[in-house]
Amino acid sequence: MPRLRRPRSPVHLLRQVAAGLLACLALVLALRPPPPAAGPAPATVPVVVAAGDLPAGATLTDADLAVARLPVDAAPAGAVTDVPQLTGAVLASPLRSGEPVTDARVVGPGLWSAVPAGQVAAPVRLADLAVATLLRAGDRVDVLAAGGAPDGAPGVQVVATGALVLAVPSTTAEDDAPGSDGLLVLAVPPDTAGRLAAAATSATLTVTLGRP
Repeated sequence: MPRLRRPRSPVHLLRQVAAGLLACLALVLALRPPPPAAGPAPATVPVVVAAGDLPAGATLTDADLAVARLPVDAAPAGAVTDVPQLTGAVLASPLRSGEPVTDARVVGPGLWSAVPAGQVAAPVRLADLAVATLLRAGDRVDVLAAGGAPDGAPGVQVVATGALVLAVPSTTAEDDAPGSDGLLVLAVPPDTAGRLAAAATSATLTVTLGRP
């Protein structure tokens, strides 16, 4: 009479399966190619950045600025490397936290170098931020004042023609962020700067884009 084999214990079977899986995992790990060797770290340079969101017209202090290290090819032209160089400077356009502060972002040699002889840099706050963010430094604009006529009658008056745009609002500014006020800096003759200042007190300002 043949002898019946006793069935294997489920626990024993599970142990065999687990041992087989572990053996396969060890084989996969052994055959896996080694990770590529890390290349040398890219060269970096110190760059002064905004320590927080800053509005146009702000006078910079040490607390407003920080130094970050950026890859050489990522550092913008005109970047400043030392905080004391910017302490006391006035921002010509708003900055986001972490954004590099270049010489063209402050009222100083970087901005004034673009002002033609016989003209001045005049800040102009537009009513519609969407219009301001369409502009770029180097554009030429006409400034229009809507309303605010002496007799109270509605109308549009051209208060500046062919004005050179020196600085524009940040294109990343949100409606509730500092500097999201449509502030432009334009190069205009001194008498035009006076008309712009007068119009800003009683009229809504906008611009039309002309040839650069």
